[in-house]
Amino acid sequence: KAEQAGANIIETVAQIKAQLPALRAVLPASVSLNVAMDRSPVIKATLHEAEMTLLIAVVLVVMVVFLFLGSFRASLIPTLAVPVSLVGTFAIMHLLGFSLNNLSLMALILATGLVVDDAIVVLENISRHIHNGLDPMKAAFLGAKEVGFTLLSMNVSLVAVFISILFMGGLVESLFREFSITLSVSIVVSLIVSLTLTPMLCARWLKPHDSGKDNAFQAGA
Repeated sequence: KAEQAGANIIETVAQIKAQLPALRAVLPASVSLNVAMDRSPVIKATLHEAEMTLLIAVVLVVMVVFLFLGSFRASLIPTLAVPVSLVGTFAIMHLLGFSLNNLSLMALILATGLVVDDAIVVLENISRHIHNGLDPMKAAFLGAKEVGFTLLSMNVSLVAVFISILFMGGLVESLFREFSITLSVSIVVSLIVSLTLTPMLCARWLKPHDSGKDNAFQAGA
């Protein structure tokens, strides 16, 4: 059976390999049936790379946020926001009929770094207001409001860059269509999460500031 557009390559290859013994049994002895090309190992390796990239990004985010903000609660917020953004991207990919292939996985790997940025920008601004004495609920609202337009303009610019691939036409558009859309979707989902989930978590999880508990970075600021 020929590969269909949008089909899951890993599942398709596994199903074909499962049918090979039955097909060989009905063929004459003089005819051999072998797999000429199998891209599933490359895709599995890329998927593993994407998982490792996400893991490394989350660990580094936790370390950096904890180092500069001195709060374990604060470090948990982007740790949750990043996977939620990627899960939202997966959901929209599923609705669009996209499968996991090398280009869509490459887009997700790049998106991991982009979705981290939005969450950290919002978190840092909210933490600054809490550090200045605001109640966490008010700080979350004000902090997200202050950086909202900046994040919107930045993400719209990024989407405009990647979505322009769709207007190139020809072979380039055909090859990079899923890459462009996946990356653009992840940027939009990240923006929504950073302006909704991240402030909500900050309002719920962050505690009012105690001026006597500044860490070395905050004390020197």
